[in-house]
Amino acid sequence: MYVSPTGIALTKSMEGCVLHSYPDPGTGGAPWTCGWGHCGPEVHPNMTITQAQADAWLNADLARAGLVVNSLVHVYLNQNELDALADFVFNVGAGNFRSSTLLRLINAGDMTGAAAQFDRWTQGGGHVLPGLVRRRAAEKALFLTPP
Repeated sequence: MYVSPTGIALTKSMEGCVLHSYPDPGTGGAPWTCGWGHCGPEVHPNMTITQAQADAWLNADLARAGLVVNSLVHVYLNQNELDALADFVFNVGAGNFRSSTLLRLINAGDMTGAAAQFDRWTQGGGHVLPGLVRRRAAEKALFLTPP
């Protein structure tokens, strides 16, 4: 299963598209971000990209996030659950997802308990960030929406 247009729209709505690099809101520095929330070694301060590059990075990043979800989740997911989890992985990273109670509960078949875990991932740089509170609420709502 792949990230659907609904999942892509969720990520776009949470990230917005910025065609110049900007610092992480939690740290005020690294990791630097550009486009639709893309961060990686190729992103550096004072960088400008095109809309086409931003869109290409988003597609590649969400494809990777979807692969992470598909490889780590061992129970059936509906499309909404996959889309919500792909956005979560896109935002927090594969390593954090791999070691999360969220993943453990999903693989135990406890989707209600898993959904409650989204609320625990709202901090950046040691502080609760309003943007992460909104993002986790949107991911949780999508995760709990029947197909």
